[in-house]
Amino acid sequence: SAIPEIKSTHSLVAKHVTKEKWDKLSGIVTKTSGFTLAKAIACAVEFDNQHCGIYAGDFDSYRDFADVFDPIIQEYHGISADAKHTSDMDSTKITGNVNPNAPVHSTRIRVGRSIDGFGLSPGITKEQRLGVEKLFSSACKKFPEDLSGEYYPLTGMDEKVRQQLVDDHFLFMSGDPNLKVAGMERDWPEGRGIFHNKEKSFLVWVNEEDQTRIISMQKGGDVREVFSRLARGIEAVRQSVKSASGKDFMLHEKYGYIHSCPTNLGTGMRASVHVDLPGWTKEGLDKLQARCEELALQPRGTRGESGGQTGITYDISNKHRLGYSEVQLVQTMSDGVNTLYKEDLELQ
Repeated sequence: SAIPEIKSTHSLVAKHVTKEKWDKLSGIVTKTSGFTLAKAIACAVEFDNQHCGIYAGDFDSYRDFADVFDPIIQEYHGISADAKHTSDMDSTKITGNVNPNAPVHSTRIRVGRSIDGFGLSPGITKEQRLGVEKLFSSACKKFPEDLSGEYYPLTGMDEKVRQQLVDDHFLFMSGDPNLKVAGMERDWPEGRGIFHNKEKSFLVWVNEEDQTRIISMQKGGDVREVFSRLARGIEAVRQSVKSASGKDFMLHEKYGYIHSCPTNLGTGMRASVHVDLPGWTKEGLDKLQARCEELALQPRGTRGESGGQTGITYDISNKHRLGYSEVQLVQTMSDGVNTLYKEDLELQ
């Protein structure tokens, strides 16, 4: 078939999906969930605002369409062709912590994990999606006490439960045009759900953009505690799934943990705090962005909590995902927030 017109002309897809590669790969259909290169690049074809523009529909996609994925991954993450990813979740290696005087509202760390043998959200079949949900909903009954809680399927969800999840900012919604075009909202809301422990400090989203999004969060800036809980949580999910099914998480020898979006490969980790930076706010967002770039961080504005002041609170997170271990990324974020806070006092 003819190569489609790619509307996102500045995307990595536009650069790396050449006619030659299209002709070679466009006829391939992946074994796990029947994914194709056309499905993978649907967002870059449909929209004109994509930076990356490609998703994987299963583990096979990264192998079968490697001629396209490899150069995109290398360019996006700034890694060499022979780089290998190393994971490290040992929270005892984190030195120091966020300064307790820093005005940090909350800390949140998330990763994605995918279970071997099932497709990824853009390509996953209906049966596979239900299979992931079934596996998780029984696995979560075996979590250790402090992580134990309740799984809430989106299908047939009680209105009171739904409202509570909305109030807690836990609920993910349908309707994101990107996820729709990428194929991630097929059969919505079937097979999707949310798990959280009693303290609401450990969450798992099931079958959203990734098969599982595992999240550890709490008020205040104790990054070490949040990371330590996350590590135990990931291990609890892994062991429960493994003992129930014999299946492990998808792990690529070069790209670390497999996610549907190549920008999340490696750790798939986003470690973030919400912190007040009145001094940097005076300096201006562009100055803060430039400073964060130097510290390998990413700033985002935040929506104010229930009528609180919104102008000075920023979401500060690690910029990298692949090519650094989890410990390194959390350390970078923690140290970087301390640096920003120290400078913020001087700028006030």
